[in-house]
This record gives sequence, structure tokens and C-alpha cells, in this order.
Amino acid sequence: MRNGMLKPGTRLREDEIGIELDVSRTPVREAFNRLHARGLVESSRGGWTVAELSRGQIMELYALRAVLEGAAARFAAENAQPADLAALRIAASGFEKAASGETARANANIVYHRTIYAAAHNAYLERMLEDLNDSLALLPSTTFSVSGRSQAAIAEHQAITDAILARAPAQAETSARNHIENAMDARLRMLFSDTGR
Repeated sequence: MRNGMLKPGTRLREDEIGIELDVSRTPVREAFNRLHARGLVESSRGGWTVAELSRGQIMELYALRAVLEGAAARFAAENAQPADLAALRIAASGFEKAASGETARANANIVYHRTIYAAAHNAYLERMLEDLNDSLALLPSTTFSVSGRSQAAIAEHQAITDAILARAPAQAETSARNHIENAMDARLRMLFSDTGR
């Protein structure tokens, strides 16, 4: 689902997935039950569908993401090793230099944020963020489709990076929270401009 191949509302059938993966229906059923428990798929007549998030759920996700990304940036400022800081510089530069297309920006953004998670050196936080990002993958498109969002994100990433490099935990957390809140604003603009949702 993270790669966008399965859109919200897509029907999923246990037997077809089993054939595609060359496994019996039992592990497929167990996997669907786990995905259902995490809110990623919904039970439907005759199978499962990829979950579709409501606006309220989207706002809840972004609110939690702001807290967790802020914590990750704070921990990175406190715990990053020299190799982590070098990787962070490269990831920030990679996002800035990414091709102007939305997909390239989104992929570079994932790399940047995962670099911060690794620099935080907190496996529990990293696991929570990865679970949250699985849910965010249910959203259509990317906020980088909003005019001006890519350039704003470059500046926001730089503020986060500078604070982590300066070993300024409070500033790193504040900058990361601001970044996610701005992403949420862009997401809400996308949703409210889409009359079909």
C-alpha cells in the first residue's frame, strides 16, 4: 500500500492474493486480520477493501505525527552520532536537489524523515512512526502537489537539520512539529478543494 498501487476502496480477495503470493489462504487471512486491526483494511462482503480515511481520521493522524516527529527530532539532537549527522546532511541535500516531480520529492522526503528516525536511536519511537506512516500511505497523492509546498518543505527541513546539528533539542522538536503542521494544512487544502471527498 505504501507505494500507492492499492488505492483506498480497492477490493482484496484472499484467494487471489494467495495465488499471487503462492501461499495458502490461511496466512493471507491472518495477514488481513492484522491489517484490519491496524485500520489499514476493512471487511466487506466477499472480502476486504483498502481502508479510506475520513477527514477526522486524517487530522488525528497528522496531530499524532507532529508529536512523534517532534520527539524524533528532539532525540536526534540529543543522540545523533557523527555518522548520523553526516547522513542527515546528505538526506536534506537530497530532498533539496530532488527532481521537481511530486513522486521524486515524496521519496526524498521519506528518506529524510527516516534518517531522523535512525539518528534518534529509539527503536520504539521508530516503530510507532513506521506504523503511522503505513496509515498515512492510505492518503491519495502527496502534499507536494500543493503549489509552493516543496519550496516551503526545503526551508522547514533546513530548520530541523540546523537544530539537530546544533544539538538544540527544543528547537529541533519545535521545527519538526511546525513542519508537520504545515504539511497538515497542505493536506487539508487538498481535501477541501476535492469536491469528491
